[in-house]
Amino acid sequence: MNFIIRIIISTLAVLVASYLLPESMVHVDGFTSALIVAVVLAFLNAVVKPVMVLLTIPATVFTFGLFLLAINAFLIMMADYFVDGFVVYGFWSALLFSFVLSIANAIFEAIRKRDEQPPNNF
Repeated sequence: MNFIIRIIISTLAVLVASYLLPESMVHVDGFTSALIVAVVLAFLNAVVKPVMVLLTIPATVFTFGLFLLAINAFLIMMADYFVDGFVVYGFWSALLFSFVLSIANAIFEAIRKRDEQPPNNF
């Protein structure tokens, strides 16, 4: 159940990020495409990202962790390759999309966690 909620939150974050960025940078066809993007990104983050992080440890250490941003952009470009209704126009667009996606995800997760807390009855 928790996985489904996280996928729905990620779907909403993809829609918000595509809405905030210009059409010349990122395009999502609709809710179904955003849902597929969220599922593909969850898979890529779970399977591909740890391998990429492990293989690029020297570059990550040398750049004080900033290379992880490039890995995130690359994963978004991979999602663009796998999902038909999702288009990212270039590396910098993918990098900006990952920033906006992370911020939107953090906001939606904070709202979800705030709503799950039991009320204080003093």
